[in-house]
Amino acid sequence: MSIRKTRIGRFDFWTLVTIFGYFIVGLLLIYPLFNIFKASFISNETGTLSMSNYVEFFSKKYYTRTILNSLIVYFGGTLGALLLGVPLAFFTSRFKIRGKTFLSTFAVLSLLSPPFIGAYSWIIMMGNNGFLRKFLMTFGINLPTIFGAGGIILVYSLQYYPFVFLLTSGALSNVDRSLEEAAENLGAKSTMRFFRVTLPLVIPSVSAGALMAFMMSLANFGTPMIIGRNFHVLPTMAYNLFTSEIGENPGLASTVSILLILVSTLIIFFQRYASSRRKYSSNMINKQTVDTLHGVKNLLVHFISYLIVSISTLPLAVVVFYSFKKTKGPVFHPGFGLQSYQKVFHDVPVTITNSLIFSVTAVIFIVIIGTLLGFVMSRKKNLPAKILDPLLMIPYIIPGTVLGIGFIVAFNNKPIYLAGTATIIIMSYFIRRLPYSIRSSASILKQIDPSLEEAGINLGSPPGRTFRKVTVPLMIPGIVSGAIMSWVTAVNELSSSIVLYVGKTMTMPVRIYLSVLDGLFGTASAMATILLVSTGLALFIVNKFLGVGRETIAG
Repeated sequence: MSIRKTRIGRFDFWTLVTIFGYFIVGLLLIYPLFNIFKASFISNETGTLSMSNYVEFFSKKYYTRTILNSLIVYFGGTLGALLLGVPLAFFTSRFKIRGKTFLSTFAVLSLLSPPFIGAYSWIIMMGNNGFLRKFLMTFGINLPTIFGAGGIILVYSLQYYPFVFLLTSGALSNVDRSLEEAAENLGAKSTMRFFRVTLPLVIPSVSAGALMAFMMSLANFGTPMIIGRNFHVLPTMAYNLFTSEIGENPGLASTVSILLILVSTLIIFFQRYASSRRKYSSNMINKQTVDTLHGVKNLLVHFISYLIVSISTLPLAVVVFYSFKKTKGPVFHPGFGLQSYQKVFHDVPVTITNSLIFSVTAVIFIVIIGTLLGFVMSRKKNLPAKILDPLLMIPYIIPGTVLGIGFIVAFNNKPIYLAGTATIIIMSYFIRRLPYSIRSSASILKQIDPSLEEAGINLGSPPGRTFRKVTVPLMIPGIVSGAIMSWVTAVNELSSSIVLYVGKTMTMPVRIYLSVLDGLFGTASAMATILLVSTGLALFIVNKFLGVGRETIAG
């Protein structure tokens, strides 16, 4: 009788967790997205169902141009990420390079820094009065400014190449060396071996890294908003239309949001299709070895590797440097001081408090719910769990701007009125970062033998107690890793916060963005440095004490 009750209790508890997972998807994803879809078919003039928003969008070149603009910078940034990430991965995985750990760490740090900080740094360096442009002008070199499509592509490339680097380097280390040796014995030169043997074997990982770079570019609101100027892309167009439609049905903004979702969905399906068409495998007979280069080749490999990482981390160094420069309003003066930090802690302390409270609160819920759902995804093989798994990954393909607009449309009326509250921002952080915790928990569970849990249950321990006392302690590395990654990305969130905030709920990323627009670069640098230090410490904790930071990001 007791065994029967235990089974029923175990079944009921995890069934409730699964049902709660569907409730989260329904309330925080399906409901807002459905409201966006519905709003896109409601005429702003008559309030009735109509195709007028789509007709207006596709009939005006001003709007349709944003689709082409978006594809240009997204594919351009992805191509740039490939051109930087693949060579760096090949060099660091195949050749002995001094300071390889240093290169990997700083490459990841540039990935985890807020994207808009990099854009802002490039304004300082390559803006109209950028110090790097002025310096080069003394030698007669007149470079274009960072503003426009070229600047956006540059920032995207430098920001997201670590995705390609991490995934490709992992795949390269698992390539069977005997395959490359066979090609060499048949007379294939090094370049031919790379393109005909090595590259095809790692295409799935390369394409996965490219997909992540594309999706992150698609979700990046701050970069095109700060340095795009009159070069509009879909996220910035959606935001501009939304702010112009406040107080009425956001029909055009919803239309652009639907187009964003369609673009991201099509790209994912294309990547999956392309990967499935070309599959390669090996038996890993001979593991890879690290070769030592000499002479010019050694210098060239070191130079290229350090150049890529140095340029990608340069914006971070510029932000920190300028945070200590003396400033008066928008003007920097000779000398150094703490004026910018004093201004931050005196004038805008509430933004720091808001960022910490909102992100920590969201992470608490993320850890609890993500751990439970991660267990369901990993251990339960029933149909409801299999269907729920991809649904919980939807936030990966929904840009923050779109989700923010969806939350405003969905939760701006009775019975659920949350517009302008801290709750709606915390909810957006929660649903956007929940997949990190779920994936991290599910991944660590794959390394835990289920027989340990079964042994506890067979000894009479209830399933809930077994989960708390046996499974959770073994999951701690994955749980903490997912929590840190969730917090780092939540505290740096701009794309949804910029849509959802009001004066009392302003966060640090929003304040930085507004400071850049107002020309208050000193204040922006100080707040950006605070975010960078927080991010760096969090990454250090993961790498130092858990040793799983790199795997979490890559996975």
